[in-house]
Amino acid sequence: MSEKIFSRATGTEAKANDFVLADVDYAMAHDGTSILAVKAFKEMEVEKVWDPERIVIPFDHIAPANNETAAGLQHEIRDWIQEQQIPNFYEVGEGICHQVLPENGFALPGKLVVGADSHSCTYGAFGAFATGVGATDMAEIFAAGKLWFKVPESIRMTVEGELGEGVYAKDLTLYLIGKTGIAGATYKALEFYGPAISGLSVSGRMTLCNMAIEMGAKSGIVPPDGKTFEFLKNREAEPFDPVYADPDASYVKEVTYDAGDIEPQVACPHQVDNVKPVGELEGTHVDQVFIGTCTNGRLEDLEVAAGILKGKKVAVRTIVIPASRSTLLAAIENGTMQTLLKAGVTLSTPGCGPCLGAHQGVLGEGEVCVSTANRNFRGRMGKGGFIYLASPATAAASALSGEITDPRTV
Repeated sequence: MSEKIFSRATGTEAKANDFVLADVDYAMAHDGTSILAVKAFKEMEVEKVWDPERIVIPFDHIAPANNETAAGLQHEIRDWIQEQQIPNFYEVGEGICHQVLPENGFALPGKLVVGADSHSCTYGAFGAFATGVGATDMAEIFAAGKLWFKVPESIRMTVEGELGEGVYAKDLTLYLIGKTGIAGATYKALEFYGPAISGLSVSGRMTLCNMAIEMGAKSGIVPPDGKTFEFLKNREAEPFDPVYADPDASYVKEVTYDAGDIEPQVACPHQVDNVKPVGELEGTHVDQVFIGTCTNGRLEDLEVAAGILKGKKVAVRTIVIPASRSTLLAAIENGTMQTLLKAGVTLSTPGCGPCLGAHQGVLGEGEVCVSTANRNFRGRMGKGGFIYLASPATAAASALSGEITDPRTV
């Protein structure tokens, strides 16, 4: 799939390990990375971006601004956006970049989508080749609409069977990371197949592809199908042509797993691939629970948490941050948010929140958090904190008891 997408983006026959100069379909930088990208763009002495319609800038990482410095830098970017007449600007509160782009139809099958954020691989859930780059590379895209790439080799991951009761896309993802390791797919494109993958909702596929980078992958891709096209109906930013791997496509590696073998998983501090079944960690003390982020802040995730918390009260501080404004509105309209608030959770502005350790729920020295985010490195959510990554179900169950809990027992 990656070779086909790069072939279209270059106008040549692109093969794995080729170095190519490719036309980018959509480019994204958020408030955190647009600062450096715009600085580099100005240093190039380029007056106008290559195509303002194909640049997307959401403010989500430190949104609202947490101090005068952040506020001043964001003001500068707003001025540049206006100067460049970029229409696809999403203000504070609109949501996380990796939710905003799909909601507005920029993540499309067969397209090359590049973001100045490592979790831009999320868009591969829609059959795009999506990857993250540094801010100076993004400046080059802003200027020319092109960037050089090494076409990655591909790994085929097949997951047979069905996920069991109380087991979700996040558990599947953590399981695969635990089996693969944080460097097991370095600079590879992961293609996901099998009944367990096709059975995932669009939200579940986004969770899966979001964390491809945690295996070292350049991109993670789910072949588009009816669920993909239904989600994109009436929201696609432009026409698209989906691509699929040939039946005889060769892969550098092929692995197969059985979804029936997977139980709720937890990634322990301080490595994402330090994954254990929840049963081995039950009883671990918890100070905070965080449900949200580009990994698990969608409506489906909030509904799972609400189903567990309904009619009960959380035992520890529990922060819920919807991935976007539309997610928050939908959760209000169907009663999910009311259920969560009655259970005692704290609601924050749609955005990244404490995930990157900037504000809105950072941890104190020695504190433990069960988080639905994608990273648990030392210092990620505050110096001295301990982060356990889990599904919204495991997070909600742990919020009720104040210790890591198997959601199947609640």
